[in-house]
Amino acid sequence: MLDHARLAAYALAHTTPHSPILAELTEITARSTTSAGMQTGIAESALLVTLTRTVQPRFVVEVGTFTGASALAIAQVLPPDGRILCCDISEEWTSIAREIWRKAGVADRIELRLGPAADTLAELPARPEIDLAFIDADKTGYIGYFEALIDRLAPQGLIVVDNVLWDGAVVDNAVNDDNTTAIRAFNDHVMADNRVDVVLLPVGDGVSLITRSS
Repeated sequence: MLDHARLAAYALAHTTPHSPILAELTEITARSTTSAGMQTGIAESALLVTLTRTVQPRFVVEVGTFTGASALAIAQVLPPDGRILCCDISEEWTSIAREIWRKAGVADRIELRLGPAADTLAELPARPEIDLAFIDADKTGYIGYFEALIDRLAPQGLIVVDNVLWDGAVVDNAVNDDNTTAIRAFNDHVMADNRVDVVLLPVGDGVSLITRSS
């Protein structure tokens, strides 16, 4: 029988680890918050780095920043003219992010806007200029965030969405809390949208990669 835990450990052992500054942020988050599980893990950080290097985005939008791990991973490999707009509502958590971004020397590439992400996204120009987007925020808002981003996505742009397997709850019919229901609805919503193509990867807690249909 396949040992999934052993296989996952093997995969992680053969994935590039966090950069030193990202590892430091992981430790700070574990010490300073009671929600360390919300931060981006090693496999997903490595995936974001790979995708950023591939897409070479000039404009990135992140919905849900927490203590800044995913933004840091992306910012470290942005092209020279690249920038990130981060949307979050927590001054407490993002204060950790601001400090580590300064220490890493990437603060000049990142703009943080505090407030409801839906409002921030609605204020963006209604033109396709977003090269890369990362959604990792309140699960009940996922469909709204996707809809706000898709028409602003560049023709060759990419939307990355975290937690789309929700610790396996999406396939457990006995689980029907608000977050699980919202994730299922989001996955179905994207799958039914003929404007896009999607691949759902079992990386971390599940990651969907969404592009415009050709």
